[in-house]
Amino acid sequence: MKQPGTWLRARPGEARTANQPFLKLPGTNRLRTLPDGLWLHFSPDPSDPYADILCIEACSSLQNLLDKRSRFAPSTTSLLAVCPVPWLLNPCQPNDPTPRWRLIRLLRTEPVDSLVLPVRDVRVLYGLKSRQYEGFARTQMPQAHEYFCPMEALTAEKGDENPAMRALLARASAAANFMHLPGS
Repeated sequence: MKQPGTWLRARPGEARTANQPFLKLPGTNRLRTLPDGLWLHFSPDPSDPYADILCIEACSSLQNLLDKRSRFAPSTTSLLAVCPVPWLLNPCQPNDPTPRWRLIRLLRTEPVDSLVLPVRDVRVLYGLKSRQYEGFARTQMPQAHEYFCPMEALTAEKGDENPAMRALLARASAAANFMHLPGS
């Protein structure tokens, strides 16, 4: 209800294509952020275009965690989500030929240029090695947009079915910040 648009997985994508969505700062064309995992939520309204993002970052060391956290630190600058045309034209599912752009209600016609949207909301899930996770959870305070889990939870077979992981992701939803939503 809080996010009535379309959620699509952007990264990782098909290994054979380099044209996957990425994040960037306005005015830059070299420095890109390529999260290990990226889910995009597209606004349903062409008159109010935006994207919400859920990034997943696997951190192999504390230095790697600090580097990745700095990319998503709150700032006064904008972040843009860029969806290349080939990604938009390709299907989401191997068994369904529907191109992604048709699933994004924001788009009315087949795109000829990359879709570049301002990011409205950022949530980041960091996976840490168990030892680092334990130490971090014991001594650190995450920012409001940050969520942490052991790396094994990210890489586990059927990890998406883990009740603890489902509960963590439910807390990362936009609706989780409200006592109740209007009309509910």
